Amino acid sequence: MLHMVKLAVGIGSIEDLAARQSLQTPPVDDLDGTSAAGMPWFRTRMYPRRAAEILDGGSIYRVIAGRILCRQRITAIQPDTREDGTPCALVVMAPEIIPVQPRAMRPFQGWRYLRPEDAPADLLASSHTGDVLPEALRNELAELCLI
Repeated sequence: MLHMVKLAVGIGSIEDLAARQSLQTPPVDDLDGTSAAGMPWFRTRMYPRRAAEILDGGSIYRVIAGRILCRQRITAIQPDTREDGTPCALVVMAPEIIPVQPRAMRPFQGWRYLRPEDAPADLLASSHTGDVLPEALRNELAELCLI
């Protein structure tokens, strides 16, 4: 298994990411025989050479405001073409956004591979309340280097 990490450009929070993805329309009617309707997606210029490893349970980790904050499981990767005719890769994700332990990351272009052992752990719900820390509190604690 292998993951990807990508900047969420123009996104300020996990809630912003979810809102933007809710406005997406399917890029295609049919994706390798599976409907992409309702599934979030993005296009990237380079097709991952290690796509088979990513599709074996991998996720896309998102860098938001300089920190990896969440992930989504990748469900499909296929060659595609942009509106201007440029070849690209279409990456389709599961709709569930999973918060992870915040980790600082410098800006970069495109995406990078992320080995499972280097990926931040998921934030688990508290065993007492069933709640995850509110994002604002999580961000403040991360800035103070407390989490």
